[in-house]
Amino acid sequence: MNPHHDRRQFLKTGLAAGLAFTALPRALRAGTGASNRVRIAVCGTNSRGLSHIESLGGIDNVEIAYLCDVEDGALAKGVRQAAKIPGSSPRTVKDFRRVLDDASVDAITIATPDHWHAPMAILAMAAGKHVYVEKPCSQNPHEGELLLKGIARYGKLVQMGNQRRSFPNMQAAIREIHAGAIGRAYYAKAWYENNRSSIGHGTVAAVPATLDYELWQGPAPRTPYRSNVIHYNWHWFWHWGTGEALNNGTHEIDVCRWALGVDFPTRVSSTGGRFQFDDDWETPDTQAIGWNFGPKHSVSWEGRSCNGYPTEGLSRGAMIYGTDGAALLENNNYTFFDSKKRKVKEVVEAPENEGTNTQSANGTRLDRLHVQNFVDAIRTGSPLSSPISEGHKSVAMLHLGNISQRVGRSLDCDPSNGHVLRDEEAMKLWGRQYEPGWEPAV
Repeated sequence: MNPHHDRRQFLKTGLAAGLAFTALPRALRAGTGASNRVRIAVCGTNSRGLSHIESLGGIDNVEIAYLCDVEDGALAKGVRQAAKIPGSSPRTVKDFRRVLDDASVDAITIATPDHWHAPMAILAMAAGKHVYVEKPCSQNPHEGELLLKGIARYGKLVQMGNQRRSFPNMQAAIREIHAGAIGRAYYAKAWYENNRSSIGHGTVAAVPATLDYELWQGPAPRTPYRSNVIHYNWHWFWHWGTGEALNNGTHEIDVCRWALGVDFPTRVSSTGGRFQFDDDWETPDTQAIGWNFGPKHSVSWEGRSCNGYPTEGLSRGAMIYGTDGAALLENNNYTFFDSKKRKVKEVVEAPENEGTNTQSANGTRLDRLHVQNFVDAIRTGSPLSSPISEGHKSVAMLHLGNISQRVGRSLDCDPSNGHVLRDEEAMKLWGRQYEPGWEPAV
């Protein structure tokens, strides 16, 4: 099979299918007949995709129709997870494009490496599918803009996996902050700490027989297979990943932006580097990013991938500061303090008591709330908790932090869209180069 010819043919047929699907009445988009069954394919089953399977398995009248992964071992993990769901018998495929050819599939979830997130979502929309995509929604800011264009063109729903947007206590905390619980909120700081090990120095190696490396690379320009990239370490290479800032910082930075009610920044600065180990890891293991949003608001994020000493007693979280107090936000918990540092309110999530999924830091019940919101939106047209119109802004913030880090200077930005002003070198990193024939387009 010629992948370039196959893709061109797919885009031609997929676009026609997408336009036809968009034209259907809303009541018919979720499934067939009165059953209102939603048929979903899970794409990427090595890590976060297992949480998708477990979450979907607990939602009434949802069928996991397909499991997709380019590696045999990961696909087997997905099959084992799906087998825990009574009556579940999804088909398995390596090439997700075969799923997009199936008109009976209503939506896909994406838990692939970052470089596939936006291109896969765009292809799915063109084929008439709704999309749930893990954070970050893009490998670079330009892809986020393409997602917005895709939604406008194809009329599909796209939800990003920043699950805190669906957490009840977090929603309540944000409502209270907006209502003035800590006065006027003006500054937010977030953090993430871990004790990750060195990835060493990899070598060029033979592609494992269990892996379709051509399809794993997909839109990324071709490079030889190396021994220390797959499955997880691609996060730390600019060619495929986005570093810790977007791997984990997306969650808390999104909460910060939500709490302050701001959109794109006016100025961004980043410091840090790869300090802990001498190895192939390219992105920072230690990074501090600051953003200004005009004269009234500021946000900061500190990431330490290789030193897990906690901040505020927590390995991750966010503090929101206002004129009359502060709020500590962490997962589905929050605490309010007054201006004299006295604790005035504390809300704590009940302990998780269902599910065994170790791929989620939040617990199955909380993850499922976000997936349920996506399914409800497909069925009824109810609002998404995290549409890409919001997710793109938070992701673009962190992309801009990485761009500042890579060029080694502060950036002035257009607050209407985040574009870097008066810096051609930095603006070149707004997008990326693609393997010929794999360029995402709307």
